[in-house]
Amino acid sequence: MIGPGRESGAAPIHGVEELDARADALRALACSPVPLLVAGAYALFEYTGIYRDTKDLDLFLRARDLDLAFKALEEAGFRTELTDPVWIGKAWRGPWFVDLIFSSGNGVAVVDDAWFENARAGRVFDVPVLLAPPEEMIWSKSFVLERERYDGADVNHLLHACGRTLDWARMLARFDRYWEVLLSHLMLFRFAYPGSTGFVPDWVMDELLSRAGAPRAHPGAPHDICRGNLISRVQYQHDLDRGLGDGRRWDEADRLVREAEDGGGELELPAGSGR
Repeated sequence: MIGPGRESGAAPIHGVEELDARADALRALACSPVPLLVAGAYALFEYTGIYRDTKDLDLFLRARDLDLAFKALEEAGFRTELTDPVWIGKAWRGPWFVDLIFSSGNGVAVVDDAWFENARAGRVFDVPVLLAPPEEMIWSKSFVLERERYDGADVNHLLHACGRTLDWARMLARFDRYWEVLLSHLMLFRFAYPGSTGFVPDWVMDELLSRAGAPRAHPGAPHDICRGNLISRVQYQHDLDRGLGDGRRWDEADRLVREAEDGGGELELPAGSGR
């Protein structure tokens, strides 16, 4: 199988030791009791057939399993570190590393049981694995909109490859109060693939466009709030520096209030979703 790190009919782009480090990390975790998912460039290749060089291997897991994963990797000779308590740890062998991801960088797309319940089977480095669901990959990648790192093309390619089989009701529920982010990507998808608009069900666009047409999409939002830092940690910092409220903090407080009012139940799926 040709995949990230190799070119068809050519030697590995990366050195053998680097690829071996990734494979050894994956095997060590596959032999451990840690449930994990492969995502990133390797899962993108499995879903879309698009090869992209990558500097690492992205493994997704629940936050509660991170310590156990660290232990398994340390026993396999890796050095581990909690890089950011919000979303990521790393395991190093010399200069090479794998990422252990349990949320998105903005803390929104937390890896929970549903990631595993909806995972798809795959094979990476000749190891049987579970691939992160395309719905959750789209959810997570949709917030990566930095100037130096933009995942919008990945979102479009996943929509084009998997759109007709996606669980759209679950994905819409995932985006929840961040529905504008999903709508923005779907509009770009329509632009990039004008002949494939049918890959997105009509009821999804009807639902999102009806929300966009409301007089006030967020009637409770203060006028001096900036939520741009949910999609770019860097590019909206100047707004915060000049006095606008931190949208991440406001959003988290709003979420907690809503969950308390709803009794902590599951997200409500939109009308017309058939779910």
